[in-house]
Amino acid sequence: RPAPEKQRMSGARTDRQRAEAAGRWSEHLAALILRLKGFTILETRYKTPVGEIDLVAKRSNLIAFVEVKARPAVEDALSAVSHRAQRRIIAAADVFVARHPHLAHCDMRYDIFAVAGWRIKHVERAWRSDD
Repeated sequence: RPAPEKQRMSGARTDRQRAEAAGRWSEHLAALILRLKGFTILETRYKTPVGEIDLVAKRSNLIAFVEVKARPAVEDALSAVSHRAQRRIIAAADVFVARHPHLAHCDMRYDIFAVAGWRIKHVERAWRSDD
């Protein structure tokens, strides 16, 4: 029988694994919705030295940098994208554009997908880089 500390650790790991699975499911769902809206998904979980972008999507002359948040309530998911997180995503988007100069002419926006079970809210232009 494991010691109580190990039981707690394995329980925390299980919670973390559940949260990770919910996050991945939410990202897949957001990507599907974006595809249905005519976007092409350019990147998922795009990692840079300054941060990660959950989804990078393109439609015509528009690139959307998308943060996906899964929480028990949509409102909680929306409020989970802090000003600091926004700055990190903007910095990562700058790296993305620097690495893909052929896309520098595109319009860019920052979106949030808030997911709570099957309740989904897509906020287009959730913030601007000059906010």
